[in-house]
Amino acid sequence: MPSRKEIQWSQLRVGALILTAAAVLVGLIFLMSGSSGGLFARKLVLRAYFENAAGLKNGAPVTLEGVTIGNVIRVRVVPDRNPTPVEVTMRVGQDYLPNLHVDSLASIAQAGVLGDSYVDIDSTHAYGPPPANNAELKASGSPSISDVIRTSQVSIEQINTLTRKIETLIDSLNGNKGTIGTLINDPTLAKKISSIATDLQTITASISQGKGSLGKLVNDDTFYTRASAAVDNLNKISNDLNQGKGSAGKFLKDDSLYNNLNSAVANANQLVSQINAGKGALGKLSQDPVFAQKLDDTVTRLDSILKGVDEGKGTIGQLMQNRALYDHADQAMDQTQQLVQSIRDNPKKYLIIRLKLF
Repeated sequence: MPSRKEIQWSQLRVGALILTAAAVLVGLIFLMSGSSGGLFARKLVLRAYFENAAGLKNGAPVTLEGVTIGNVIRVRVVPDRNPTPVEVTMRVGQDYLPNLHVDSLASIAQAGVLGDSYVDIDSTHAYGPPPANNAELKASGSPSISDVIRTSQVSIEQINTLTRKIETLIDSLNGNKGTIGTLINDPTLAKKISSIATDLQTITASISQGKGSLGKLVNDDTFYTRASAAVDNLNKISNDLNQGKGSAGKFLKDDSLYNNLNSAVANANQLVSQINAGKGALGKLSQDPVFAQKLDDTVTRLDSILKGVDEGKGTIGQLMQNRALYDHADQAMDQTQQLVQSIRDNPKKYLIIRLKLF
């Protein structure tokens, strides 16, 4: 028969085992309820109404922008709420209240094509105040399994159409149709392309060996040296300009040139002002209508005289246009010159003075 001390020790071990099991149970409860903030965290109950439950069950997760914040505690049908009779009651952690708004949208989503359904709350475009306990959130359209399958079917049909087009394209290429088909199936074109590739290889090899203009440009340091010298000269010229050397440097740095140019502009402005005021010959020409009329008459008369001369009118016109008059004048001048020369050679022949007495 066990002693009293042994019985007390056995009872103590049983009590310790019970306490340990209770602690493990509490820890499991904390882990299972961690999505909503823990067992003793404050909870917020929210409701939303949908047209279709889409396979949503009690205990399904409730997410906010993809982050789990609670669970679904009840899904039921409320006939008075047509056309959205499915009432979904959710319990979320109070800690997430600042991220929730009265105009947040709740929707039923699915994890993959055949995954479980869950409630997702979207607060991206929500700016209202935080919801109160047992508040109703607006519901957006919840896709059902049939909708997902229908969408998948459309995608499959589009893939099939694309596959048929690819098959047609491949048949065209194999049938030597189009440029690409000819490129693939025509051996002559392939030989030409191979020849072009060989020529390109030869050209690149020549360039690498420094042959030709491009080869010298790539491999010869002379061009680089000349370019470097040109850059140095440009730097020297820019330095000289900055220091005011030469004509261009003085033009940039010397203020006297600017003052002279400014004075010339001022004189030109003064001259233009005097002309506009009618002063001087140019001013009268531009401003005095009488003087302008006289000048116009003079030009008109001069034009008339020149026109008459050109037409052979008058002595000058005959002299300009009549060849016979020119020849006669030339002959007379020639004879006059001969007479003068004869007088100089034998003046007695022409200068005889006779005296007669009566």
